[in-house]
Amino acid sequence: MNAPRNLFGHAILAVVLLASTASPAQVVDAIAPALRSRIDRIATQILEQTGVPSASIAVVQHGQLVYTHAFGVARLAAAAPAMPATPDMRYSIGSISKQFTAAAILMLQQQGKLSLDDPVGKYVPGLTRGNEVTIREILSHTSGYQDYWPEDYVMTPMLAPTTAEHILDVWGKKPLDFDPGAQWQYSNTNYVIAGCIVEKITGKPLFQFLTEHIFRPLGMNSVWNSDAGQLTSADPTGYYRHALGPLRPAPKEGRGWMFAAGELAMTPHDLALWDQSLLDRSLLAPESYKEMFTEVKLKDGKGTHYGLGVEVRQRDGHLSIEHSGEVSGFVSDNEVLMDSGAAVAVTTNQDAVGAAGDIARLAAPLVAGYPLAPAEQQALDIYRGLQQGRIDRSLLAPNLNDYFTPQAIADYQSSLAPLGEPLSLSQTSEEQRGGMTLRSFTITYLNRRLELTTYTYPDGKLEQYLIAPVE
Repeated sequence: MNAPRNLFGHAILAVVLLASTASPAQVVDAIAPALRSRIDRIATQILEQTGVPSASIAVVQHGQLVYTHAFGVARLAAAAPAMPATPDMRYSIGSISKQFTAAAILMLQQQGKLSLDDPVGKYVPGLTRGNEVTIREILSHTSGYQDYWPEDYVMTPMLAPTTAEHILDVWGKKPLDFDPGAQWQYSNTNYVIAGCIVEKITGKPLFQFLTEHIFRPLGMNSVWNSDAGQLTSADPTGYYRHALGPLRPAPKEGRGWMFAAGELAMTPHDLALWDQSLLDRSLLAPESYKEMFTEVKLKDGKGTHYGLGVEVRQRDGHLSIEHSGEVSGFVSDNEVLMDSGAAVAVTTNQDAVGAAGDIARLAAPLVAGYPLAPAEQQALDIYRGLQQGRIDRSLLAPNLNDYFTPQAIADYQSSLAPLGEPLSLSQTSEEQRGGMTLRSFTITYLNRRLELTTYTYPDGKLEQYLIAPVE
C-alpha cells in the first residue's frame, strides 16, 4: 500500500470491544443551512463521480461538533435489499488509527515509563539496529524499517491470521531501507513496533489501553477493533473493484494484520470527538501535543511534513493536522484545522479510491471559513461573469480587451454556463514571466477539471485569462 494515503494494518489481538451499537446522538445537525448545502453537494457529487457506494461525514466548527450525515448505500442490493448509509454506522478508519497509537506512547512518556528518544530495542529485542532506532523515529516514519503492506489490496498470505511477532520476525529483522533519521518513508512496520511497546510496558492489549485512556474519557462509544472481529451486519460492507468492473465485497484481512497501524473502526461522529480533543488539547499534556504536532526533521535538516502519527501541513497559511487511512474495503480521511477550530472526518466503503480525501479537502476550508486569496476571488468573479456573458473590461489590459470579442464572450458563456457553480477554484502555481505574474488555477467540477491561466501586470491589469480542459 502506498503512503501515507493508503494505510493497511497489523497484529496482536485485542479482546476488549466497546459497545456494538452507536448512540442515537450520532445524528447532529446544528450547521448553517447554506454551509450544509455546500458540503452535501460536494459529498454527493464526488460519490457520483467516483462510484464509491457511500460516505459518512462529521464536521467540527468553532470547536463544536455541528454536523453528521451519511450519503449513499452502505450495502448494495444482492440477496437482500440495499441498505442506506446512516451516521450511526461504523467504518474502518485504517491508518488514522496510528495517531491513537502515537497518543498512547505519549501518555506513557508523560508517566515516565519511556522516552521518545529511547531505542526501540530496549522494549522489543532482536530488531535490526534496534539499539540505534528511536521511538520518535518509528512514530515519524524515519526509522528505515521496511513497510510490510505497501499494496492497495489484500495479498493471499494476508487472508490467513498472523501475529505481531511474525511481522517483526520477517520485516523488522531485514536490513534497514536507509540509516535511521536519514529519510522519510511511510511504513506500517513502525507501528507494529509501537503497539508492541505499549503492550510490553502496560501489560495490556493495545485496544484495551486505548479504550481505558482515550475512548471512554472522550465518550467514543462506537469504537470497534476490526482486527479482532468483522464489523457487524448493522455496519457497512466494504467494497473493491477490478479496474472499471462491478463493485464486489472486499476480502477481510486475516486477524493480526492491522493491529496498531489500522485496527480501529468507528463512526465519524466519534472520530470528530477525538478531533475536538486535539483542538482543545484536552487529553494529553501540552508538551505531548507539541511533540505530536511538530514536523520531524531529517538529520540533514529537511522537513518531512509528518509529526508523530499525523501529517503536519500548512493549508492557506494555517496549521492542518491530518491523516488518511485505508484497509480492505474502506478509505477514510481526517483533517483538523488547528488555527480555526474546524475539522472534517470522512469515511467511505470502497478501497483504493480517493473520494474521502477529496470530500475532506474541499469541505474543510469551507467549514473553517477561509476566504479565497485575492487572485482566486478575482479569477472566480470573472469566471462567474463570463458564465453570464459579461466581463468587467476595466480589469483588462489592451490585448486581453481585444481578445474578448463578442464572439469570445459568447463562446465562454455557452460552454461554461451549463457547468454551473464549480466545487472549487484554487490557485496551483505562481511565477514571473515577461514582466508579469503568471498564475495557474484549477477549477473543479463533478466530472471534469478546468485549468485557468492568467497573466497580470504590476498595475493589476490582466493580460491573459484563458480556460482549457485538463487532460
